[in-house]
Amino acid sequence: MKKRILIIDDDLDMCMLLSKFLVKKGYEADVAHSASKGIAKFNESYYDIVLCDFRLGDRDGKDVLVKIKEQNPQTIVIIITGYSDIKTAVDVIKLGAFDYITKPLIPDEVVNVIEKALAKPITEIITPTVGPIAKNKRSYVISANKEFLVGQDGETAQLYKQIEIVASTNYSIILYGESGTGKEVIAKTIHESSNRKNMPFIAMDCGTLSKELAGSELFGHVKGAFTGAINDKEGHFELANGGTLFLDEVTNLSYEIQAALLRVIQERKFKRVGGTKEMDVDVRIIVASNENLQDAYRKGKFREDLYHRFNEFSINLPPLRNRRGDIPLFADFFLDKTNKELDKNIEGYDSDVMEMFIHYNWPGNLREFRNVVRRAVLLTPSGKISSKVLPWEITNSYIHTATGNLNPAEVISTPPKDLDLKDAAAKAEYDTIMNVLKDVNFNKTKAAEILKIDRKTLYNKIKIYQSL
Repeated sequence: MKKRILIIDDDLDMCMLLSKFLVKKGYEADVAHSASKGIAKFNESYYDIVLCDFRLGDRDGKDVLVKIKEQNPQTIVIIITGYSDIKTAVDVIKLGAFDYITKPLIPDEVVNVIEKALAKPITEIITPTVGPIAKNKRSYVISANKEFLVGQDGETAQLYKQIEIVASTNYSIILYGESGTGKEVIAKTIHESSNRKNMPFIAMDCGTLSKELAGSELFGHVKGAFTGAINDKEGHFELANGGTLFLDEVTNLSYEIQAALLRVIQERKFKRVGGTKEMDVDVRIIVASNENLQDAYRKGKFREDLYHRFNEFSINLPPLRNRRGDIPLFADFFLDKTNKELDKNIEGYDSDVMEMFIHYNWPGNLREFRNVVRRAVLLTPSGKISSKVLPWEITNSYIHTATGNLNPAEVISTPPKDLDLKDAAAKAEYDTIMNVLKDVNFNKTKAAEILKIDRKTLYNKIKIYQSL
């Protein structure tokens, strides 16, 4: 079936020429010479794509875009403008436009944009067959890689619009977000939504590498470059050539490695560690950091020139506590994935469980949420997930919130019962542990580091205090 295109533009000659060209390319094309006529035609018939001029005589093209999206959110809208202005592009794409093209129009370029728009979408609507979603007839939208849920909360919608804006470009991107907010998943989604999607996506965690190892991992090395270099090795830049390189916790790279990285970005060439041959490379770089890179360079921890190279576009990933409206969707999404993973058929959640999820502060964000659901599904033999299989910090959080003792951001466990003198040391230890947990927003990994104990020891101590 031929795809139907509606052209809305007050330039009669342009409409005629473009419509004839699109018909020759195998499309059906209708034209309207004003905003009101275009909206009327759209309401009367179905169109796969609308090409709409930004400057129309009777109304603004943005108004037309909004009206079309209200009528049918799935319609692809491409804005035509004589103003090559990034602000205009951002504005119309935030309102739901797929892309924008500037005048004078080149017919082949218009067709290229249309073909790109009609290619496989970067999102897919999923309606699970089990769990509360199926019963409530509620669907969720995920990315093509099936790892990223496109939520409906206001902050989530804004996040996804930014991804749509930047994915088709070659801009370097900085992703900011707390641990567990899904920075690598977002980076992969951007890659798979880009023109590089058929090329490699390579991820590297910069937080665990020494200066020597970081250079080898990024650029590779030649045999004999250092002790232990018994063979030539490809680095991440070589492996990602033509595709996308994701650098997580980039502020942990040494100044020396940062300088080498800057040279690669500027010249698109690099040498393996210990090598003399220069290699050409074409890589899009996405970096992630818990710390604001602008603050980092002001503190002398990060090169300012490298920051400006990376900062062509930045995206802030909101923590889960700021997008509570998405929590039921994520609960269903993780449940559906875990049911498939474990070959189970858990039906959903008890009502109090969903209340606990919504009220909990989620210091570990989506990573913590996913692990909580996976654990709960594993421990639930059949039926629905109950609060009995949830971690103590979630159930305690809800108890304190419900009784009004504390708000979700200030949750601490109930103190031990009255202790005699010989237990004073234990009580002091308890107070110290709980104060540290509160200070780090119940991030048990950070708390264990501050207390100079391992995470398992911290868990064991918490369980002991819970039994007192």
